[in-house]
Amino acid sequence: MSGNALPASWIDRRRHWWPASLVVPSLALIAFGLVVATGSAWFWWTGAVVIYGLVPLLDSWVGVDTHNPPESAIEALETDPYYRWILLATLPLQLAGTVVGVWAATSTDLNPLQWIGLAITVGIVSGAGINTAHEWGHKRAGHAHWLAKLSLAPAAYGHFYVEHNRGHHRNVATPGDPASARLGESFWAFLPRTILGGIGSAWRIESERLAAQGRSVWSLHNDNLQGWAMTLVLYAALVAAFGWMALPFLIAQAAYGASLLEAVNYIEHYGLLRHRDCGGRLERCGPEHSWNANQIVSNLMLYQLQRHSDHHANPRRSYQTLRHFGDSPQLPAGYGALIPLVYFPPLWFALMNPRVRAHYRGDLGRANLQPTTH
Repeated sequence: MSGNALPASWIDRRRHWWPASLVVPSLALIAFGLVVATGSAWFWWTGAVVIYGLVPLLDSWVGVDTHNPPESAIEALETDPYYRWILLATLPLQLAGTVVGVWAATSTDLNPLQWIGLAITVGIVSGAGINTAHEWGHKRAGHAHWLAKLSLAPAAYGHFYVEHNRGHHRNVATPGDPASARLGESFWAFLPRTILGGIGSAWRIESERLAAQGRSVWSLHNDNLQGWAMTLVLYAALVAAFGWMALPFLIAQAAYGASLLEAVNYIEHYGLLRHRDCGGRLERCGPEHSWNANQIVSNLMLYQLQRHSDHHANPRRSYQTLRHFGDSPQLPAGYGALIPLVYFPPLWFALMNPRVRAHYRGDLGRANLQPTTH
């Protein structure tokens, strides 16, 4: 068997289903097609209907899959260009959807509710771009890092490239990590903490890196400034093309896209804690420090982001090789079903606090507790 050939006894059963991941970055374009076909601007709500309605229904119907690729197949899967081409195809769809959304917001007659639906749909596309950037950002190739920054531009979240890779992965599931939610912490308390904390952390990380190289933090080598500059160029081009009314729409969709990313962050590590040994050394991040979900449909659409336990235990693994671990805590549903619940803290606490308690066998002293939790 050649080094790049898959074992004859195993095939990727999802291989021909992975293009489903292009649905989410295409939602604005799909909505545009439905609006044109029907003449109804209410179809600008398509993104919300698909993500929070259709996908959870399909997850419930299709179910879960806990199968893993064998170790003998990992190298061939990692080097197969098919999976990279699918990832690459998301970027033109995302940017085209952003342009279509700005055109509709500035050039068509929408009532306030229709405008909000459009902003949510385009915001979902921008949030999906953060997920694409997440995948690119963990690649070693230099061009992948530029693709990550470009994917972050519509959501104006360029600092994510720095904070996620060099901050969150180092500090995940600790009280000091702004992207790890604490047990008893509502999403509305978490949201400003993670946004401000993430920006501050990304700036400190780049300041220290550049200082070690003898460069100013205001250098063009600053990854944060590079990402934010891409947003400025993109927004300026769209304002020049469509007028100043493009700006409030761009801000609204970016805010929703960023909040979507932070809702996912809130879910992924809620209440989980890495501990220190007697010498104060932090334990290595393992599958038990991230919530996992194996819902087939939403994993296909999200590049298996929901197999988050393996991602944090092995950050270099590509989406097609991420595995399920039996000892990782399991979410009761996919992200599409859970995100609406995080907006209502009593519902979220009722659903997840008992699961955190069960994960720690009733000892909540081992959990990542909100300081006001008793």
